[in-house]
Amino acid sequence: MRLLVTGGAGFIGSNFIRKAIGENWPGISHITVVDKLTYAGNKENLRGVNPSDYEFIVADINDSSIFKKQISKTDAIINFAAESHVDRSIKNPRSFLESNVLGVQNLLQISLEGGLQTFIQVSTDEVYGSITSGSWTEAEPLLPNSPYAASKASADLICRSFFRTYGLDVRITRCSNNYGPFQNPEKLIPLIITNLATNKKIPIYGDGKNVRDWLHVDDHCKAIYNVLKFGSAGEIYNIGGGKELTNLEIARIILEKMGKNSDSINFVENRLGHDQRYSVDASKIRMTLGFSPNTEFQTGIDSTLDWYLRNENWWRPLIQV
Repeated sequence: MRLLVTGGAGFIGSNFIRKAIGENWPGISHITVVDKLTYAGNKENLRGVNPSDYEFIVADINDSSIFKKQISKTDAIINFAAESHVDRSIKNPRSFLESNVLGVQNLLQISLEGGLQTFIQVSTDEVYGSITSGSWTEAEPLLPNSPYAASKASADLICRSFFRTYGLDVRITRCSNNYGPFQNPEKLIPLIITNLATNKKIPIYGDGKNVRDWLHVDDHCKAIYNVLKFGSAGEIYNIGGGKELTNLEIARIILEKMGKNSDSINFVENRLGHDQRYSVDASKIRMTLGFSPNTEFQTGIDSTLDWYLRNENWWRPLIQV
């Protein structure tokens, strides 16, 4: 299978490339990585991966000319490309619509016209909104509350329309919060680690009691591969880590591991429209595709902390931008 991975120099995309090549995942014969190389896309994220094992193209997913040239050489697209930081979407919603909505429509149209076999849209649990109790199944209505989540929900619906109207094999994944190596320091876990490592306080929105389900990026990548190999056209798959923690609990876990105390926490004004709790029911992917996450949170957070402390040369230039 000839695979085209958009956003392949981002956090999750680069980890997917590393796993696919490093573990020689069966069925993948060639990988083309496409990335615009914005602030979140960084070729350094692919360091350690032999450049001869993949092709790299710098391009925007709205650039039709590039993808029209590639589509005849591609069997499947996995679309990781997205503006993904909620705070940035609140300040500048337009850029999120251009990338996350129009960019996806562009890829779908080219895929349809070029006879692509499979298109995987990597989405997020944030499209469901916020849930007080219980967990979302894939059948729940989409009730996004931030411009970022709304842009991802829009893309999901456009993907569904290309399956229903044109018969394009589109599969959608919706993951919970990811963590692991090569995640941009603006995200919660690396932000906590890098701030503490540079003797800064860590900002916690509101009272810190917003709940997220945490999924190690390695498990997320394996789940996407399962969807690629064994998933069905038109289906949606929730991918969760099964570890719900408040932001304050996350902060305190890392504080303890780094020998700091609560004096390093700075409670700040709550984010606009801040969702209180996310929780996905991931039983469908477990029962139909046989996937369950393997990384225990304690193991995953330890390895993530160790990676950031050993790779200051990677993250320090990013916090100075």
